[in-house]
Order: sequence, then C-alpha cells, then structure tokens
Amino acid sequence: MARGAAITQSDVDSGAKVIVLGQTVSTKLFGASADPVGQIVRLKNVPYQVIGVAGSKGQSPQGQDYDDTAFVPYTTFAAKIQGGLRKYLTGQIHVAATSDADTARAQTAIQGLLRERHHLGRNDDDDFSIRNLAEIASAQSEGTNTMTALLASVAAVSLLVGGIGIMNIMLVSVTERTREIGVRMALGAKPRHVLAQFLVEALVLSIAGGLLGIGAGIGVAIFVGQKMGWPVLFRPEITLLAAGFSGLVGIVFGLYPARKASQLDPIEALRHE
Repeated sequence: MARGAAITQSDVDSGAKVIVLGQTVSTKLFGASADPVGQIVRLKNVPYQVIGVAGSKGQSPQGQDYDDTAFVPYTTFAAKIQGGLRKYLTGQIHVAATSDADTARAQTAIQGLLRERHHLGRNDDDDFSIRNLAEIASAQSEGTNTMTALLASVAAVSLLVGGIGIMNIMLVSVTERTREIGVRMALGAKPRHVLAQFLVEALVLSIAGGLLGIGAGIGVAIFVGQKMGWPVLFRPEITLLAAGFSGLVGIVFGLYPARKASQLDPIEALRHE
C-alpha cells in the first residue's frame, strides 16, 4: 500500500463498499499529488469509499499496466457489481501458494474444488482453465536457455574462425622470419625464448582484436540505446572477461606456430632465403 489501508477480512465478511485504487486510476481521477483516501467513487452508480492506494507495480512484459486497476472485496463484487451469479465469480481468480514447493499441490486442490463446485462428472472436461505461473516461467526459462545456447554457438564459431585466422597469420610470420629466428638462435637464444616471443605476439594480436571488438560493441550499444530510448548497462567484470578470453584464444591458437618456430634447426633457418 502507498496510502491508506488494505482490504480487511471484516470488509470481506460484511461486503463493505470500500475500494483500493491503483496508482494510474488514482492519478486519473484525483491528480498526481492528491490524496484520494476518504473520497467517494462510483461503480455502476453505487458509491464506494476509497480506503487506500496500492503501491506502483509498473507494467507486465506484454505492456499491461498493473496500476490501471481497482480492488473491492470479492463479496461486494459478487453482490453489487456482478449481480446474478452471486457466489460464482466470472473472469480470473489469482491464487498464491504458501511456497514454491506447494504450487503443484495447490493447483491440484483448486482443480478438484472447482470441478466439485461446478458439478462436473468424472468423464466431463473442465469448464475452466488454470494457468500455473511457475510452468509459464519454466517455459520462458527454457526459451531463454535455447537462445543462450544459440548465441553461445555463434560466438564459439566466431572465436574458432578468429583463432584460425590468428594461427594462419603467425604461421606466415614464422615462415617469413625463419632467417631471423636462425640468427637469434645462433646468438644464443633458447627454444623457450623463441616460443615466448611468438606467444606474446599472438597474445598481443588477439587482445588488440578483442579490444577493438569491445569498443565496437559498446559504441553500437550506446547508439541503439539512444535511438530506442533503452537504458544501457556496462559491467566492467564482463568486459575484462571478454578481453581475457580473447587473450586465451590467442595463446591457444598461437601455441602451434610458436612451437614450430622454437623447434627450427638454427643451421637450416640460417640457410633459408
């Protein structure tokens, strides 16, 4: 509740003509700064006293305004608003289970109660439907996981192609600098020194490409966010992880060219033209 009080059990038992307004309804009827508690509104020409204003809930993922609503005791709704059906309510009934573990049990109990109240036989189909939000959330989670796996596979292919590109560049570099490698070994360089040199070169190359990609991604995100009016959130740890992963790709795919360079025979390398 943002203002006033919520509907109580005594309001339900007595069928009181009280109402709790959502933020949108309160703003439209009384203005943004007004306090509607204690005021009177009419539903079907029947006066109801405003006892409270509900806290803001925002919008659903489908764009439904949760605050564009009003609440009355269900006994009042059945007697004063719905009319003829009396104890039977049309529309939707929202039920909360006591815990996540009890959701399925509550659904089964509600289904059995409604079938009994609606006098449905054992072979009769339900004349109502029950939507379990836990199942909906699970389906959405599965869709998100599928999309994540798809994006991960695309990223893996991109990294593989980039790694192969780095390896090819380093192999060409080793071939073109074979004589240089022979001179270094002749002057006392150990194989581990040559290995470290080419690994560092592959690492620098991959990190430079990773930083360019991060910069391009941030630029595109800012541009799209400004055009669409979306908030843009940058997490430094994710950016560092991306740069580190780029370096790892460079080391993995640069290892073969570096080993090839470190295992060259110095005499054969010096003879290379």
